[in-house]
Amino acid sequence: MKDKTEKDQAGAIDRITLPLFVPGDRPERFAKAMAAGADAVIVDLEDAVAPDAKERARAGLAEALAPVTGTVPVLVRINARGTPWHAGDLAACAGLPLAGLVLPKAESGADCVAVREETGLSVVALVESARGLRNAEEIAMASRRLAFGSIDFAADLGIAHERDVLLPARFALAMAARLAGQAAPIDGVTTALREEDVIADDCRHAVAMGFGGKLIIHPAQIEAARKGCAPSQGECDWARRVLSAVEGGAAAIAVDGAMVDAPVIARARRILERAAATV
Repeated sequence: MKDKTEKDQAGAIDRITLPLFVPGDRPERFAKAMAAGADAVIVDLEDAVAPDAKERARAGLAEALAPVTGTVPVLVRINARGTPWHAGDLAACAGLPLAGLVLPKAESGADCVAVREETGLSVVALVESARGLRNAEEIAMASRRLAFGSIDFAADLGIAHERDVLLPARFALAMAARLAGQAAPIDGVTTALREEDVIADDCRHAVAMGFGGKLIIHPAQIEAARKGCAPSQGECDWARRVLSAVEGGAAAIAVDGAMVDAPVIARARRILERAAATV
């Protein structure tokens, strides 16, 4: 039974595309967050909760989650290792029916292993520091999935939070996830709440960099993010033409005047998988 539960948790995490944060000390918002249209909810005990409210949020977590459990996968972002609240967060989450835990400031594989062994829950490792990026492959091997805390990462390095500056970091995380055999990592938040074009464009950039989703901080971002993560109709049509053309089993053929072989076929399949995941 334990093995099946862990497998179910891992599968749920692999399929997440748009997880929505909700403050852990605002239980009255939990049901609304579950119904907002995101494909997972992250109850946040870290940045969204003031230090003097953390113990109260943690203590009320089980009761607050009970009425909404089972609607969408629920994760909890605990406080980082080395903080005064970390051990208490682990103890409070260990018995809850969660899909997993989000570990902020993940900087080593040992960080992830310790959380998983203490709670029995799968770990999404949030990489948001220079040390975390340096150890990204090790962290990926020890966690279920990677996520990018791009704003904290930029602050840690004292660099601009801009696409061209962050290209090496995003590429490194996509590589680390691939080497670990993980689902594609989840990209960091977009701070614009209602600028749909900005949100969608950020998501398109993340997908182009090899990411498989986006952290969402407000329900108003969900639809624009979904559009940005989804392949275009033209991409889907092309992918269907490719897969239809290879049904006969030919090793190499031409579609739309271009050669199609195994790598192109694999890309076509990924496009349709992404379309299905962002419906």
